[in-house]
Parts: sequence; structure tokens; C-alpha cells
Amino acid sequence: MATSRSQATPFAFPAKSAGRGAVSAGAASAQKGGLLARLGVGGVRVKPKELAIFTRQFAVMISSGLPLIQALEILAGQQDNKGFGQVLTKTRSSVEGGATLSSSFQQHPRVFDTLYTNMLEAGETGGILEGVLQRLAAYIEKAVKLKAAVKSALIYPVAVLIIATGVIIMLLWKVVPIFATLFAGLDATMPLPTRFVIALSHIVAKFAWIIILGAVAAVFVLKRYYATAKGRERIDAIILKIPVLGVLMRKIAVARFSRTLSTLITSGVPMLESLDITARTAGNAVVEKAITSVRAEVEAGHNIADPMRRSGVFPNIVVQMVGVGEQTGALDSMLQKVAEFYEDEVDVAVADLLAAMEPAIIVVLGGVVGGIVISMYLPLFSLIGKLAG
Repeated sequence: MATSRSQATPFAFPAKSAGRGAVSAGAASAQKGGLLARLGVGGVRVKPKELAIFTRQFAVMISSGLPLIQALEILAGQQDNKGFGQVLTKTRSSVEGGATLSSSFQQHPRVFDTLYTNMLEAGETGGILEGVLQRLAAYIEKAVKLKAAVKSALIYPVAVLIIATGVIIMLLWKVVPIFATLFAGLDATMPLPTRFVIALSHIVAKFAWIIILGAVAAVFVLKRYYATAKGRERIDAIILKIPVLGVLMRKIAVARFSRTLSTLITSGVPMLESLDITARTAGNAVVEKAITSVRAEVEAGHNIADPMRRSGVFPNIVVQMVGVGEQTGALDSMLQKVAEFYEDEVDVAVADLLAAMEPAIIVVLGGVVGGIVISMYLPLFSLIGKLAG
């Protein structure tokens, strides 16, 4: 088994300085990403789940003593995503030409991000590539789980509200005018709720397309504003202040921070670089700014716990556990425990949030639709009373 590993020349681990040089070369080659994207290679879309499966299989092959080039060749051939297969084929050719695995992956930044390539570089340098790949696979799987938690917390209410809004608009646009014409022909006395609904129906019928275009324009403007640094920071700050959703988002951010930093430190990535990567993958501008300030103070010689406490972003229990981890020299394992705790908290919070939102949404939508229907029937009750008299 040891012999088969030694036969794979690219699997030889470079010195630390050489690894950094390879990273610089890889970063320079990232400028080719735009051209590669236009050619359909560098811009290939790889789902996190596909990347996790590849990483897990790659780790198993390396641990089994399979040469690096042969493992890449096998994995490239069995990919259902043809674009991903082409990326792995190009990576294999680069490694076969003498480049390190991390620098070869850096040529495809749309597939393998900074966290991935830096951890690979640390694994190559320290001779623990197999362990790093296993940690990467576990990290990506946890990230997919967190992302699914966010989607399950947001997609359901958003989808229900969009459908309900469409139903209400159709009622006001198509159904209410029929009743209004009927009431006008019968010269019925219309109470205030009925007059309000009919007036709202006239507005929708007259300005329906303007309302729809305005909604689309508002979404577009909001997305463009969120794409700016200032807009992203403001919107993320507002999200964290929302009573129920904000608590959930904060837990997700803490879990992602703890999991990312723990994985990087365990894999041998230097602390400052680990904090830098963790900040860029935080997923929230407020948390990213807090981690960046922590990194600046660590670079100045301070510990991690104190600037985390001053940021006001991280819960006290997280700050205390990080402080204990620093004092005992077990920061990575302590961060892993924090990540596991908050990932479980996220699961519970998502389940509670969905359980609370379902009846609330039903009550609100039932009240709105029921109010429209009742307001349309009130004049009929008046007419029936007159006819009976």
C-alpha cells in the first residue's frame, strides 16, 4: 500500500514555501476564470452535494492506496455532471504535469473555492491529505444541511404568500367586478366593507400591470442594492433583528462560523488565514465584519475571545467556550462542539418556526379571503331582507 502511494509522484508533499508559491500561481491563474466560464469549463455549476460525494470518494480512494492520478481519472469518468468531469480531467492533466493538487484545483475557482484549496494545500504540506479530504466532505455535508434548513424556513412561507397574493388579486380583478355590476343593477345599498372591497377592485383592475411591474422592479432594485457592500450589510443587519427569523439566522451564522473555523484549524491552516476564509464564507455581512475585526485584533497579538465578545454578534456561551478552548489549547475541538450544538439548535428552531407559521398563515389568509367573500354577500343579505319585507 505504501508502495502504491509512492508511485504517484504528484502525491509527494511540497515544502511549505513551495506550497505558498503554488497558491500564488493558482491565484494568478484564477484570472482565466472569465475565459474558462465562457468556454463552459471554468463556469461549470457543481452542486454542493456533488462536491461532497466526490470529496468523500476521493478520500476513500486515497486511503486505499490508489495513486492520485488514477483516482482523479476514475472519478472524472463516473461523474454524471459532464462539466465537473471535464474539470477533474483537466485537474488530472495538471497534476500529471507536476503541479500540486491544490494549485490544480485553484485553476477552477467556480468549483473549488478558497476554503477547499487552502485545506488541500495544508493537507499536502502536512502529509494528511486523506484526513483533510474526509473533513472537507463532512464540512460540505454540514453546509448543505444548514442551507436546507434556511430554505425550509423561508421557502414555505414565501411560496404560500406569493400564491395567496395571486389568488387575492384574481378575486379583486375578476370576481368582485361581477358582484359590483350586480349590485349596481339591483340598486342595492352597499355597506362600508363592500364599498372598500369594490374600490380596491377598481384600483387593481385599473393598475394591475403597473402593480405587477412595480413588484418586479422592487425585487430587482432590492437585489441590486443587496449586491452592494453597504446594502448587504444593512439588509443582513435587519434580518438579524427580526424577532423569530433573526434568532434562527444568528444560530445558522454561528454554526457556520464554528464549523468552518474548526475544520480549517484542524486541517493545519494558519489562524489568520483561517479567520480570513471564515469571514468570506460567513454568509452574513454583519457576521463577516465581526470576524474581520476579530482577525485584525488577533493579528495585533490579542486572543480571539475578547474581540468576539466586543463585537456583540456572538452569544456569550460561544465566547466562553472559545476562551476555554484557547486556554486549554483545544480550540478546534471546542469549536466543533459549538458547531454541533448550534446545528442541533437550528434543526429544532426550524421545526418550531414552521409549526408556528402554518396556523398563523392559515389564519391571516383565511381572514383576508373570508373578509372579501363576506363583504360581497352583505348587500345580498340586505336585498333578501327587503324582498322578504
